[in-house]
Amino acid sequence: MEPLPHGGDGWRTELGATLRLSWPLAAANLLQMLTYAVDVIFIARLGEDQLAASALAVALFGLVLWALSGLTGAVAPVAAAELGERAPALRPVRRSVRMALWLALISGLGGTGICLLLGPLMRVTGQEPQIIALAVTYNSLLVVSLVPALFNNVLRSFVSTLDRPIFATATTAAGIFVNALANYAFIFGNFGAPEMGLQGAAVATLITNLVTLAIYILAIRLDPKLHRYRIFGRWWSPDWARLVHIARVGAPIALTITAEAGIFGAAAFLMGNIGASQLAAHTVALQIAALAFQVPFGVGQAATIRVGYFYGARDSEGMKRAGWTAIAVGTGFMVLTALAMVVIPKPLIAIYVDPWDPKNAVLVGFALRYIVIAAAFQLFDGMQAVAAGALRGLHDTRVPMWIAAFAYWVPGIGTALVLGFATPLEGVGVWIGLATGLTVAAALLGWRWHRREALGLTLRPASR
Repeated sequence: MEPLPHGGDGWRTELGATLRLSWPLAAANLLQMLTYAVDVIFIARLGEDQLAASALAVALFGLVLWALSGLTGAVAPVAAAELGERAPALRPVRRSVRMALWLALISGLGGTGICLLLGPLMRVTGQEPQIIALAVTYNSLLVVSLVPALFNNVLRSFVSTLDRPIFATATTAAGIFVNALANYAFIFGNFGAPEMGLQGAAVATLITNLVTLAIYILAIRLDPKLHRYRIFGRWWSPDWARLVHIARVGAPIALTITAEAGIFGAAAFLMGNIGASQLAAHTVALQIAALAFQVPFGVGQAATIRVGYFYGARDSEGMKRAGWTAIAVGTGFMVLTALAMVVIPKPLIAIYVDPWDPKNAVLVGFALRYIVIAAAFQLFDGMQAVAAGALRGLHDTRVPMWIAAFAYWVPGIGTALVLGFATPLEGVGVWIGLATGLTVAAALLGWRWHRREALGLTLRPASR
């Protein structure tokens, strides 16, 4: 295998390498959001109860999946460092991917147990009995998808690290088509399939994950560069030290994701206490911000791989170029989205609701206020996402976890509580709190990346 392009010709080469790796990953992230949107479109036709039940189940399932994807996705910086140190690193990369698959199975089974606590959780929070019944039935099938989804995450990390990110994009796009067909078949009983209602949506999710897994396996088998690693060979053979190392790098990432998801979940709860219109407007504005975030999130994933490669090669200048280039790309894109939010907010709102319909006037009024604040924190959201990705390339995840937890939950939620409930700002105050948390996280993570050499983060330990 030829080594990944390492920007030896300077910043321009690095920029090209970063963009080539970033855009397929960002596109895959956006397509993944579309996959979830397809589920909502079909389930909404069943009725409000079914939609509410699925939303509650997916809230828990999605959080567990997202966190465990961070845990198992730590194979990317580990494999990238191995490539940088001794490409093609066939044996080390093969063992790392194998142990990441083991970790996906082990953590996935544990995550399934957590997801099965949905029923008691809903009862404790006072949900309506008919919603609980629907959600528990739906969830009992949905949780079967967790382990295959985590396997897909590991294989996506593998193909991306081996400079095949377009495979992730194409596979995710194929998954949307499969998901739509399976939803149409199993929810409503088309194509000779049984009519299963809400449970059919869970079956569709399982089928989509299994087909996606099959596509990844086939792509890896047919691509000579990927097949050379024979990642499924001797799958039963353990490498405990490597599994522990991946878990040690990945566990703080999972906790960081949980902390970040938690602040937005808490914000929704705070908005619900202010008023229904504010909560609806918050949901719309947050969806627009989340859509824009998928691009710097993809750039951050690319930064993890690029920085990880140079980390393995012990090339401090390469680490510097890779990290700062990715931060510039991610932040630069967010400048464009921030401008769009200020200049054309109503067309963006129109993605979700009709801003010109008089019945939506109150919701749109609140959403326009929140989007202006979202525009202000776009830069900091992009910066913190990419800086965190660059630090992960250095296998530096523990301190960034504490930075994120502090930034989101102390100045972030603290500001939201004070301004949202002790001043007339209400919902605007909550959004200022979100912006504050992201700004503090961006500043601290950016400072840590800037001080990486002084902190000894660029010194790679001897090979295991």
